Amino acid sequence: MSTQIILPRLMQIGDNASQELPAVLASLGCRRPLIITDKTMVQLGHVSRLQEILAEHKVVADVFDATVPEPTVGSIQAGVEMARDGSYDGLIALGGGSPIDSAKAIAILAKHGGEMRDYKFPRQVTEAGLPIIAIPTTAGTGSEATRFTIITDETSDEKMLCVGIGFMPVAALIDYRLTLSVPPRTTADTGIDALTHAIEAYVSQKRNPYSDSQALSAMRLIGPNLRRAYHQGDDQQARKAMMLGSTLAGIAFSNASVALVHGMSRPIGAHFHVPHGLSNAMLLPSVTAYSIPAAPERYADCARAIGVAGEQDDDDAANHKLLDELRALNEELQVPTPEQFGIERKRFFELMPSMAEQALASGSPGNNPRAPDADEIIEIYRQLWVDA
Repeated sequence: MSTQIILPRLMQIGDNASQELPAVLASLGCRRPLIITDKTMVQLGHVSRLQEILAEHKVVADVFDATVPEPTVGSIQAGVEMARDGSYDGLIALGGGSPIDSAKAIAILAKHGGEMRDYKFPRQVTEAGLPIIAIPTTAGTGSEATRFTIITDETSDEKMLCVGIGFMPVAALIDYRLTLSVPPRTTADTGIDALTHAIEAYVSQKRNPYSDSQALSAMRLIGPNLRRAYHQGDDQQARKAMMLGSTLAGIAFSNASVALVHGMSRPIGAHFHVPHGLSNAMLLPSVTAYSIPAAPERYADCARAIGVAGEQDDDDAANHKLLDELRALNEELQVPTPEQFGIERKRFFELMPSMAEQALASGSPGNNPRAPDADEIIEIYRQLWVDA
């Protein structure tokens, strides 16, 4: 049995990789790009620096900077119209996962029309949109190297998972220097998101030898460096390791799929506007504890890869250490409980049945080594309050 691996056509990785943008655009035959970003990237000067680099090569890039965290159908509409009406031949996605996910949706809708719901999973989007050059500024989502995008339908509070080769960027510029100014809270949330990607890819029922190699490499980079990057944002070695680890984790889950954490995380984000990485962090210890009995050897490998267990530890001991580490990581990185985040308990409990159904409908829980039913998902949601 063979496995199809999907990657960006070109990846530029390392110190100041983003400055290679003009050469990358030229290699792709792109002469009129549109930058898709957010207001923070404008304020930090990242957008103007890219425009200056491009101007030196006689390339003019317009800017759409109205993307929002956790993008919605409404938030991308103006970008779709701008991209459709402006005769652009490519998109430069600059920012964290939200601008990159927004760009993926804009690229398809601007070229092929329709509504975002038309492209929702289980449809596989194989048609090519406008080519995307992704430049991530956080070490977390791995969206620069994945065939997924997530857009919320604000009319139903559903986070729609959209899947297919059509969403894969044609190029990714992985420049850790762009993460040096990322604040601790974002560093923590995106870092745990990347760790979750690697763990879920490694235990996914859709895993393969290639995704395993990427997931283990990602965990070896993220495990020893997440705390360092959180506490000391200017630690360049830690930031460099986190950036590469995030991209490798993205490659891993894009070619193996995520599992129960992500399936349960999306409804929390949609209904309560919890940042995606943060809701993953809330869930990761409980979901891992639930899942370990179905894949003890795999989770023990994760414990060893992130550096909290050694070869002398048997699988049972390694898994105990893994759970202890995930809880300790959340505590040290000040991950709030749902209650501490400000979610109303009564409303959360009322929505648990519909959130469980939305999680199952996404398909991700079915990839988990222990595939849950709706009642089991509801119980894990409940534990977020009981175990707090």
